[in-house]
Formats: sequence, structure tokens, C-alpha cells
Amino acid sequence: MVWGMFSWHDLGPLIRVEQRLNSTTYLSIVADQVHPIMLMVYPNGDGFFQQDNTPCHGAHIVQEWFQEHEGDITLLRWPPQSPDLNPIEHLWDEVKKAIRQLVLQLSNLTELDSAIHQAWCQIPRITFQHFMELMPRKIAAVLKAKGGPTKY
Repeated sequence: MVWGMFSWHDLGPLIRVEQRLNSTTYLSIVADQVHPIMLMVYPNGDGFFQQDNTPCHGAHIVQEWFQEHEGDITLLRWPPQSPDLNPIEHLWDEVKKAIRQLVLQLSNLTELDSAIHQAWCQIPRITFQHFMELMPRKIAAVLKAKGGPTKY
């Protein structure tokens, strides 16, 4: 599994997760990777962090950590069973498309990891900024559909 993040400004790191992503592993990613990046990119604490409703995101230790660091990071709250509006899903689609277009067959996890990182690093800034610009329209469409299906 690979975990990644991005903001309007730039792509964040990709982190290869060797084991199942549980609350402890996720908390270490947030504390060791997300927090320093958020402090650097949003020094005034005006950045927002979006995560979905994966059980490890809602774990007590994770929520407690975010409460302790609420001046540094504003965590967006998502209602349970809400549509998946996380724009990072579009970036994962871009990575998958790039990997499918490779001429070479990937024969092991190391090659796959390298291909994922290469594809990630080649995503143009305009691409992820476009996905962020779509968010108000996506949210309006979901509200109009009262949580039902949309074209997004």
C-alpha cells in the first residue's frame, strides 16, 4: 500500500506502508509526515487536512492527536456514509493510468514502488490544482442530489 498527500501548492511525499494500515501506523504518518509539511506550507495554521472515514482515521488515538494539534492543522469533518469527494482519488487514477502505459512489465514490488513514485512525481501542478478547483462544484452537486449519485 502507498499513502500520499497533496495540497494546492505541491505534491506531498508517498509513503510505502509495509503492513496493514492501522491506527498506530496512520498516526505515525500523520505525526511524522503530515504535521511537519502542514507547519511548513501553512505556518499560520490555516491549512485544512481531509481524510475519509476509514476506521483508522476515526480511531481515538488519531482523533486525540488532532485535538492536541488543532492550532496547527484544521481537520475537515466528514459525515459517516458520505460520498467520497477526496480529490486524491483522482490523483491515484492518474498514477494508475501512467503505470498502465508503461512499456515494461513490472516484475516485483520494488519495480512497482519505483513506477508509482515516478508517476506521482510527474503529475503536473495544473492537474492537482484542477482537482481542487472542482471541489465547490462537486459539493454543490452532492447537496443538490441530496447525497445521491452525481456525475462526479
